[in-house]
Amino acid sequence: MKQEMNRDFLIALMNNKRDYKIAQEQRWYRIPVKTKQTPKCVTGKSLQHIAFYHTKEFGQDAHSIRWHGEVKNISIVKRRELIPETPHDQKAENDYYKIEFDELQALPEPIISRRPRRILFIPTTLAHFQRAREINEVFYESPLEEDFWKVLRDEKIDAERQYLFEAERKKFCLDFALFCKLRNIDVECDGDKFHLEANVVKRDKQRNNILESFGWSVLRFTTEDIQKRLSEAIKQIKKTVNQLGGLQETIDQKVFRYFDDGSQLRLL
Repeated sequence: MKQEMNRDFLIALMNNKRDYKIAQEQRWYRIPVKTKQTPKCVTGKSLQHIAFYHTKEFGQDAHSIRWHGEVKNISIVKRRELIPETPHDQKAENDYYKIEFDELQALPEPIISRRPRRILFIPTTLAHFQRAREINEVFYESPLEEDFWKVLRDEKIDAERQYLFEAERKKFCLDFALFCKLRNIDVECDGDKFHLEANVVKRDKQRNNILESFGWSVLRFTTEDIQKRLSEAIKQIKKTVNQLGGLQETIDQKVFRYFDDGSQLRLL
């Protein structure tokens, strides 16, 4: 069994120019203590490096990762201490993780997102960050998912990893999102022990129903499927893609690619 890697590198959302200026000049970033999405590397203070994903607020730099730094300290402070110029802010007494870091360094080439997408945090490893050329190469979730991702790439099955989709006031994080002409596909890697628990099975079914009602098809594969029947899993994905009109080849243009499964279907 492959050993889990330590995710002590964090890519965090940078969604406004005021916080960007603070990061560049004062060299810190804040995360609310109360949020449920705070990564363990922050709460456990094991974080070693931080980088930032820019939103559309940043124009030509939107949807890319350009700046990173080495973390020096993590502490919990009041918002009024972080931003003293707004003493009457309703959040003034709220606690925040203050992540302090060395001077930010620019990457020689930015890590881009080919598909404009939402992220909040991406806990990963330094090795993944250093090798990445586009955002899907940054993610590290588990050895099982890593193996599956490598095969998807080898088979030229373009997917978005850990894709956030919001519906009915709930946020869903899809392991792999495939964008097709008729319906999109959510591919999930289910660790057997966790996903066999009764309450998790019930939750997964409810999740599937919501996603399918919003136009997604859901494919779930177990550890055994991936480790012992991987070729069959890949065939099922390709078959589903073909049935749903092909995989989107480009984002700006409506061009869809089919997989050769012995039929006469080809790139349109």
